[in-house]
Amino acid sequence: MTTFLPTPSGWPSILLARRGEPDPTDLAAAVRAGAFGGLTTAVRELGPAATIATLEDARLRGRGGSGHLAAEKWRAAARTPAKARYVVANGYGADPAASTDRTLLETDPYAVIEGAAIAAFAIGAEEVHIAVRATATEAIRRLDAAIVAALEAGFIGEDALESGQRIEVTVRPLQGAYMLGEETVLLKALESRRGQPEQRPPHPSTRGLEGMPTLVQNVQTLALVPFILRRGAAAFLGVGDPAEPGTVLVEVRGPEASGIAEVPLGTPLRDVVALAGGAARGRKVKAVVVGGPAGGILPAGQLDTPYSFEGLRAAGAHVGSGSVVVADDRACVVDLARVLTRFCADEACGKTIPCRIGLRRLAEIGGRMTAGTSRAGDLQLLEDLSADVVGAALCDHERLATLPLLSGLRYFRAEVDAHLERGECPAGVCRPATLAPAAAGRTTPARQSRAQA
Repeated sequence: MTTFLPTPSGWPSILLARRGEPDPTDLAAAVRAGAFGGLTTAVRELGPAATIATLEDARLRGRGGSGHLAAEKWRAAARTPAKARYVVANGYGADPAASTDRTLLETDPYAVIEGAAIAAFAIGAEEVHIAVRATATEAIRRLDAAIVAALEAGFIGEDALESGQRIEVTVRPLQGAYMLGEETVLLKALESRRGQPEQRPPHPSTRGLEGMPTLVQNVQTLALVPFILRRGAAAFLGVGDPAEPGTVLVEVRGPEASGIAEVPLGTPLRDVVALAGGAARGRKVKAVVVGGPAGGILPAGQLDTPYSFEGLRAAGAHVGSGSVVVADDRACVVDLARVLTRFCADEACGKTIPCRIGLRRLAEIGGRMTAGTSRAGDLQLLEDLSADVVGAALCDHERLATLPLLSGLRYFRAEVDAHLERGECPAGVCRPATLAPAAAGRTTPARQSRAQA
């Protein structure tokens, strides 16, 4: 069962505004609360071009992690000549530590269906595919029920809202791995092809499913669209940071509590961490992993960083999957970075050499650091190899997979040096690294390894 964290009374709610409904598939209740008002505005007042222009005025950014302006993708898909176009709502939720997308689908399926229908109308697509993890059975059940109700009411179907356009919405349960979070891999999964990324450009908005223009948007992005069209771009700009307006779902995991909250973009990371109670009683926050397995590890001194696309990027992290994990002073940052890097290496598809070999070598460097067997030159190798991986990467998974180790090196250099140079773990987590400075004349495992080399 999903746990929702309490938020300050002044925080707005858009994505979870209908969370209190006893039955999320009750169409009548959803309509009374405003559902399909945005679609009605798009079809009967604005038209396709003005709908996209409204999103541009609202500065809506994609909530899938990259933060690209949504209107640019919509306009590219609409303007590309083609015999067919598609909309793909990405609700797969590839990060195993975050369930924000699944929670949204379960809580308010109509918001996603309406946003996807608006997108289809705006770009001229007749088919919408909602990608969901096959194990998210409750989300699939509620989506199926909501689609049937919306179809019977005429909001979607052969002549959606008497627009003259067919909008068919289908739920697509998928089985796969972490790489399905990359949009070109997701499209291949929908086509039952091998899940490996493609070189971009061309982007899916100009050549996607079946070679046709395909708008791929995270379900949170689509769920924000009805609010913008119903209330206007100005109302959306008034929520959160005006440069990056709106809200986003965040899953905060801490020693004291864990759960999901709707957070206005631009909120200080300190306030996000506080939603889950911060560190355990009697402990201090040491680090926060922001963005999922390929996220950045930020120290307590960076908690004033705004939780926004640009703010986190500047600090060495990213919004990513919306996951925020709090580590107190009992944690070893080097071991934490090792675990995350190993996960990213294991989940990489291996299509390119930087992905297949580079990430594995980075994971091995992390493993040597925590085992107290670091080699001379490991630090330089870590930096050089990370630069090579980022520079030659085919997709964001490779680029971002270097963040755990690099952010650990950037903010926790003393702890890294203790592992690299003395074979010590100041937190007492790593073994067989020595837990205290070596006595005079005593050889640590790290020194012994370098001597033998």
